[in-house]
Formats: sequence, C-alpha cells, structure tokens
Amino acid sequence: MATSSDSNPAPPAPGDRFGRYTLDQLLGQGGFAWVYAATRDDDKSFAVKVLKPRYATDKAFETRFRQEAAFAAGLLHPNIVHIEEVADAGDESAPPFFAMDLYPDSVAERLTREPSLSEGEVVNLALGVAAALAFAHERNVVHRDIKPDNILLAADQRPVLTDFGIARAVSGYVAATGYTMTIGTPAFISPEQAQGRAVDGRSDLYSLGITLYRSLTGEVPFKSRDWFELARMHVEDRPEPLRSRRPEVSRRVERIVLRLLAKHPDDRYPTAQALLEDLEDVATRTRPTDDIPIPDAYQRNSKASDKEGEKKSWWKVW
Repeated sequence: MATSSDSNPAPPAPGDRFGRYTLDQLLGQGGFAWVYAATRDDDKSFAVKVLKPRYATDKAFETRFRQEAAFAAGLLHPNIVHIEEVADAGDESAPPFFAMDLYPDSVAERLTREPSLSEGEVVNLALGVAAALAFAHERNVVHRDIKPDNILLAADQRPVLTDFGIARAVSGYVAATGYTMTIGTPAFISPEQAQGRAVDGRSDLYSLGITLYRSLTGEVPFKSRDWFELARMHVEDRPEPLRSRRPEVSRRVERIVLRLLAKHPDDRYPTAQALLEDLEDVATRTRPTDDIPIPDAYQRNSKASDKEGEKKSWWKVW
C-alpha cells in the first residue's frame, strides 16, 4: 500500500487488496475517504470507499464510520445506492471500508462535459432524488450533503443518491465528542447549516434546490472564494432569478426551484414527499403554473419593507 506523511497520506494504490476487493482505479475523494473502482474475487465490479488514515486511526470516528455504513446498507430504495458489504467491525486489522454498487456516471461528471442539462433531464433528476429523500426522511435520516457529486447516474439515467453513511458518521461523531467538523459542501449548504443550527429534511431540500439551479443554468447561485462570505450569501442574499440566466426554463420549474431556495425552512416544501407530488404534476403537466406557490419572502418588495421601517430577521433578508 502506498505511504506518505501523516499530514498528507498517499491514497491506496491500484492493485491493493481490501478484503475480497482489488482496487482498480481511484475515482475521487472527499474530506473523509477515497473512492475506487474495484473488482471482487468473483470478477464483479464495485465502488469501494476507504476511510482516510487521519480518521481511521481515531477509534471513535472509525467505529461511527462502520456503524453508519452498516445503517446506510439498510436503506433499500431504487434511488439510493446499495451498499454491498461493510468491513467487519470485529476485525481490527481490516481497514475501514465499504463496497457499494458502481455506476457509470454522475451529475457532477455530466456537468463537466456539458454546460447544463435539459429541463426534462433536471425534472427526472429531481423526481429521483426527491423519492430517495422522502424514503430516507420518513426514517429520520437527513443526508446533509446533497450536491451533484453525490448523485450518481445509472445506465438508464436513473439518479441514485450516495453518501448517507458519511454524513451520519460525522454528525454522530460531533455530537458524541463535541469536536467541530463542518458537514456539507459550502456552495450547496443550507442557511441553517451555514449558521450552525439544527437541521432537518428541509435542509436537504435547499441543497437539492442549489443542485437543480446549477444543473439548469450551469452555475450555482452564490459564489465566493471566502467561506464566510459564501455562508453569508446563503443566509442573506436573494438568488438571481433562474429564468434570467436561462429564459427557456418553464415558469413552473422555476417556481419549484425558488421554493426550495427559500431562506427559512418553513417557506420551503414541508417534506420531500410534498416536493415529489409537485414534480409529478409538473412532469405530467396536470397542474397550472400559477397553482405552484413560491415563498412570500421571494415576492416581497424589499424597498417597500425598508421604507416602512420593517426590521428584517437574520433569516428573511430577501
């Protein structure tokens, strides 16, 4: 296995063995783990996620990682990645890893090849992710890191959501130890994540809204090299209207995205299931555009409010 300094460890090398799996190719990495294409001893292909040494040597985190990977393996849904195997927690010599189904593409990779996706593709994407989130949220599971990288694409373009286990492992670790660790990706975090507040399923819906905006326009609504400025923008700034960036997008889809991007959770969809119902109506065009609401906060005349001397809250600046 490749080695390097503790501060910047080299990733495992192709050919390294993890249980029954031989690593073939590094596919990518996040803050906590590397992901590889791998071949099992029976010649079947999988993706293998390997915990980085910094966290693998932290017994509390390593235990959480295994536990939450095992929990995520129980989330059986066609739009949630299937985890095939978790490294045996009873074998301390086994490196912390889990194997999951391997998919040929992802939304992130599509967006590196194409500037944006068609409205039909984005509605299909939203339908699949909303179905996955409705299933998970009913089981009190919040993802916390919805973004294009975590939405895989099957050969038939069915969206498949991955990385439930990592977010839950980090969340549980923070709660148990009191350590400070950021959960989420700055360009896609919800206002409540940016403020360090408690989150529920509606936080995932905001991050999905950012993902849909990015997929339709080719850009996220808020950009900054400074993390704190970006966090402030999520909390305070009104996103540029989607149709001003891509006029051919229908008003009905724009309304759904704007509702997802409401600053306060109460102004978003109450549940992923409610979002799914609106998306199904839009997909079948059975619901009038004007019957799809957007938050009052988005329609409010900010200048009139200022003139009346209304004190705006930290949540509803726009």
